[in-house]
Amino acid sequence: MLVCSVCGDRYDRYGAAWRCDCGGPLDFADQPLPKSGPDIDPTRGLWAFESFLPTGPAVTLGEGFTPLTESTEWDCAFKLEYVCPTGSFKDRGATTTLSLAAEQGVDRVVEDSSGNAGAAIATYAARAGIDASIYVPASVKASKLRAIERAGAEVVRVEGTRGDVTDACVDAVESGAEWYASHAWNPAFFAGTATFAYEVAAQRGWDVPDAVVTPLGHGTLFLGAYRGFRALQRAGWTDSMPRLLGAQAAGYAPVADEIHGPSDAENDVADGIQIRDPAREAQIHEAIEATDGDAIALSKSRVSETLDSLHAAGFYTEPTCAVAPAALELYRARGVVSPDDDVVVPLTGSGLKQ
Repeated sequence: MLVCSVCGDRYDRYGAAWRCDCGGPLDFADQPLPKSGPDIDPTRGLWAFESFLPTGPAVTLGEGFTPLTESTEWDCAFKLEYVCPTGSFKDRGATTTLSLAAEQGVDRVVEDSSGNAGAAIATYAARAGIDASIYVPASVKASKLRAIERAGAEVVRVEGTRGDVTDACVDAVESGAEWYASHAWNPAFFAGTATFAYEVAAQRGWDVPDAVVTPLGHGTLFLGAYRGFRALQRAGWTDSMPRLLGAQAAGYAPVADEIHGPSDAENDVADGIQIRDPAREAQIHEAIEATDGDAIALSKSRVSETLDSLHAAGFYTEPTCAVAPAALELYRARGVVSPDDDVVVPLTGSGLKQ
């Protein structure tokens, strides 16, 4: 059962509609909650939290339980999402989305992506024996394109903006020929990214950090973290919520601009979050308000400097990853994060994707 986050209309069958008739995003009406306490087996990866998920591990590559590593340079803990099977956190959503697609007997899935989500969907579709079409910007990085092509997916290059890529993909979906495995719209994807929060809490002995700083484009990880920490609290496994702090690319920062006013800066380095119209922007603002959170825009120069510092410290990430550590420094300078705050920052994609 799915419910519209805007008008409340309900849809009986998952996958029958990719968004509400009113245009609003759909979510699962009832999130599963475990009946027992936090006795989990980390060797199962993120599927150790199957009791929170809407499906079982029908399509898996052993994803999850990425390392949580202390960083003295940034005085935080980095969660190394870039060691996921395809090199990004998007594998969390891909495994749950393709598992549900496989259960429903789907023959072909379609996704639009700047690279990481497309590579994840293509790879997990290949694992499931499901055909995939991935719509990408014409300027997509060659390394990400190779990952999609080598998985056997059809690549559809689209000229224009990232929004033009989504529009072309949606046209294909609305023709009735495709099943939309979207990292921005599909509720199963967010159920998967919520496992980031479950793992952070488990790795910290069920102690929730004071704050979590994530990159913020469509909000795939930001909203996943919010839903995951909220589910843990509702299940009684934890007793608090962290502040959720977003990091956007200047020039592509609708959430930060609404909170703080627009910036004249541009950031074409963090290409993974160049989203001007997030599908779930209203939900992002709700999560910020509910957790006393925030969102800020980062300039190209600040992100580039932080990327160099990450590499020098042994964290080989792609450029988009650097927005979150860069934002943490800025949040601290502004007094939003105090010196005593316990902070977790995901490093979301591998430097091998550059």
